Amino acid sequence: MSTEQVSGTDDADAPTDAPKAAPAETPAERPADIATDVPSAPEQHGPKVLIITGMSGAGRSQAASVLEDMGWFVVDNLPPAMIDPLVTLTAKPGTQVDRLAFVVDVRGGQYFSQLAGSLDHMKASGIPYMVLFLDASNEVLVRRYEQVRRPHPLQGDGGILDGITEERTVLASTAHRADVVIDTSNMSLNELARQIRAAIGVEAPPDKLRINVVAFGFKYGLPMDADNVADMRFIANPYWVEELRPLTGHDAPVRDYVFAQPGAMEFAEKYVEALDPILKGYIKEEKRFTTIAIGCTGGKHRSVAMSNEIAKRLREKGHSVSVMTRDLGKE
Repeated sequence: MSTEQVSGTDDADAPTDAPKAAPAETPAERPADIATDVPSAPEQHGPKVLIITGMSGAGRSQAASVLEDMGWFVVDNLPPAMIDPLVTLTAKPGTQVDRLAFVVDVRGGQYFSQLAGSLDHMKASGIPYMVLFLDASNEVLVRRYEQVRRPHPLQGDGGILDGITEERTVLASTAHRADVVIDTSNMSLNELARQIRAAIGVEAPPDKLRINVVAFGFKYGLPMDADNVADMRFIANPYWVEELRPLTGHDAPVRDYVFAQPGAMEFAEKYVEALDPILKGYIKEEKRFTTIAIGCTGGKHRSVAMSNEIAKRLREKGHSVSVMTRDLGKE
């Protein structure tokens, strides 16, 4: 899962304890489906709508990041009165937003009290929506705030626990009408991501990654975002062949030269095989993007040819792969 936070979120809003399954209600376990039980509501075509709310420090910003990684359009700290206009805007023909998520919580101050009215209006308008409520024990919430050394938004002149107690009072009616409640007290970020996928009825993504293969030159430095690095300087350098020097690894003569060298094609085959358990591990740990860096001296010949070959083999395994030649043209 992405580790970046959506803008405006609390650093305390993060489940950090060891992985442990936590019970989560599903829509089927709730007494009623609040999104569809109005027979007279007009039919409306528009995006799926998810309201993310709950206790400060329970993982709202992490939930938003999970949904962004899944392709949802996420709006954080939106005044509830703005929900319906934005849903209406994205429902217009030609818009490409089909999944909207709103993070709505007590940071909105006086505007948060408008949430109940906004939900009632969407219900009456026939707009399907789901409310996801994130919670955690008081003890865990206090510990998370102490770890990041930030005040609770409602504590005022009191302590963190005072703010948490006040927030539970403010959120009581919202928690009651939630479709799904997830207790993040003992969850890791990966477990939270799995719970959210299950809660909104989305199957786990296929066992594939988005992979960026970067050809680079060691003399220009390692790519800072590389997860795995391989060194092609064991292959004879085409640079020293006069007719190949002005060409690059994209050109057939250079490619033929590189893979005619002992061990080159064998490396490509076995390296992709060696990556297989690594990539599966990334998927298991909710890492959906990775960068593989392939280097040679200048990033022009060997690394480019090998990057293209490795990318081709990874695509054959079903992965989405792009190739970037970082240092091409720098010589």
